[in-house]
Amino acid sequence: MLTHEEKRVVLYAKNGKPTVSSEVTHKTPLESLNLNWRESDLREKERTKHVHRLHPYLGKYIPQLVEIFLRKFFSPGQTVLDPFAGSCTTLVQANELGINSIGYDISAFNILLGRAKTTKYNLDKVQNEVLDILAKVQTATQTNHAQKTLFDAETTTETTYFDENNEYLKTWFAPQSLQELLTYRHFIEIGHYKYTDLMKVILSRSARSARLTTHFDLDFPKRPQTTSYWCYKHSRECTPVTEAYKFLRRYSIDSLKRIKEFSLLRTDAQTELYHADSRKADIPSIDGVITSPPYVGLIDYHKQHAYSYHLLGLEDNRHDEIGPAANGSSKKTKQEYQQDIAQVLSRALASMPPGGFMIVVAGDRSNLYDEIARLIDVEVEAIVQRHVNRRTGRRASEFHESVFIWRKK
Repeated sequence: MLTHEEKRVVLYAKNGKPTVSSEVTHKTPLESLNLNWRESDLREKERTKHVHRLHPYLGKYIPQLVEIFLRKFFSPGQTVLDPFAGSCTTLVQANELGINSIGYDISAFNILLGRAKTTKYNLDKVQNEVLDILAKVQTATQTNHAQKTLFDAETTTETTYFDENNEYLKTWFAPQSLQELLTYRHFIEIGHYKYTDLMKVILSRSARSARLTTHFDLDFPKRPQTTSYWCYKHSRECTPVTEAYKFLRRYSIDSLKRIKEFSLLRTDAQTELYHADSRKADIPSIDGVITSPPYVGLIDYHKQHAYSYHLLGLEDNRHDEIGPAANGSSKKTKQEYQQDIAQVLSRALASMPPGGFMIVVAGDRSNLYDEIARLIDVEVEAIVQRHVNRRTGRRASEFHESVFIWRKK
């Protein structure tokens, strides 16, 4: 039995064997969990398994963490809500366990990515479509005729799809890269394909890699890189990428492989995903919540996928983001953040039964969540601290995050 203080804060042991997510049950004591996975405990391949790596995404939590709390607090047939769906880790993991899920997100890109991850595919059809559009792009951009017309601004052949009005695209992509990306987009538009969400994700992932930036700074490029540079990733002199087709091909094959892997694990649990502001959305009946809200003043979630918004013409709702980096982290901003998060979670609580659990994962360096818990009037079951010492990408600094376990009174 946990004491009152242990309910307030449970510190996971820094030593000992880290928890294996698949071994957790309703009966697993909170105090027995060790979520301080090291790289040797949980390799990147496992943290980014199957569709979780359809597209890079900053600020997401790992599926093993979500799986543990789904297994601990939910059962197959129940419904979990993620009001900040993000890259849809909660929805994917819930489906694996036969748990229904509902997600909301203000970002059009996040909804596109989530639908590509959670769609139940006809594997033969999706493979035929992805390989078909890739072959069309290859014919249009990689043949001798296409190469001759590629850089001719006066040419208006069927293999030229430059968007002359988009300065962002012309600034961040070499002419050949842009030609190949726009050609792929053109065939999505005219191809009468069924699985266009997946194709758009492949296009976006390829665009991310094909930008005029250094190989080691795909996450936070500040300006286009147009000359050779010393590459910290490869320890040699490198030049900026000038073509995109190789990425389209690589990520087409990789995406098909990941979808097939997930198809062996997915269940018939229902997944619903809505492009909406969860501060205003009418949330249907749910059994509980697992979510990781945006951190105040840390990431601009629309800006990190700017290339997708420009390339795909997605609706840009950055002005409605909660706690974006662009707004800073002043006292006023933090207070507004608390009110916004509380508004979302209050709406979720209204759709939950008494005794339902709300699991919120956050890096609470500013100690904002005690006040949020007070504002929404929940019972604090536990607050657990997790030491995060490995992440994907170049963001290797260590930090701690809190897992707030709240119960509806």
